[in-house]
Amino acid sequence: MIWWPTEVPTLTYGLITLRPLEEKDIPNIFKSCQDPVIPKFTRVPVDYTLAHAEFFVREKTPKSIAEKTELAFAIDYGNGNEREFAGVISFHSMDLPDLVAELGYWIRADVRGKGVGTTAARMLTNFGFESMGFERIEALVDVENSLSRRLLLSAGYTLEGILRKKSRRHDGCCIDMAVYSALRDEWKGL
Repeated sequence: MIWWPTEVPTLTYGLITLRPLEEKDIPNIFKSCQDPVIPKFTRVPVDYTLAHAEFFVREKTPKSIAEKTELAFAIDYGNGNEREFAGVISFHSMDLPDLVAELGYWIRADVRGKGVGTTAARMLTNFGFESMGFERIEALVDVENSLSRRLLLSAGYTLEGILRKKSRRHDGCCIDMAVYSALRDEWKGL
């Protein structure tokens, strides 16, 4: 059985904090999503506007928590007052009866490659297993997204295979997706 929080908790490990999304994140989300890599490899719209960020923080995220469809966190890195917004990470596309969640994330361009995403993925995976009760957490990644694929391997996920023509890009192009997973009974923790 899955334990579902009534509000997004704050999780901290080293210099990384996962926390509830807040009004102050809207400009950072908007600015970060102007990076063409984020819409290329995620479901973030290509023409991402400030209204998209406002909707995500003010409406979609609270509704998703209440309906148990997504649990989204802001990612911060740094110490004390020196913390900076680094991206968003979430559990989504869940199958609660089967105790399965999908991990999704995007990381701000200037933060990529610094271990922030890897640590955030490990933190949320650990929370999913230890606190929420998931047995399997998976991630589907565009096969061309080499940074994300490397992030998942570094975070302790296993490549299970390639799903051919699994998804479409915004331009309608069919793409293959790599499936990664972490299993509770094999998880080594943080």
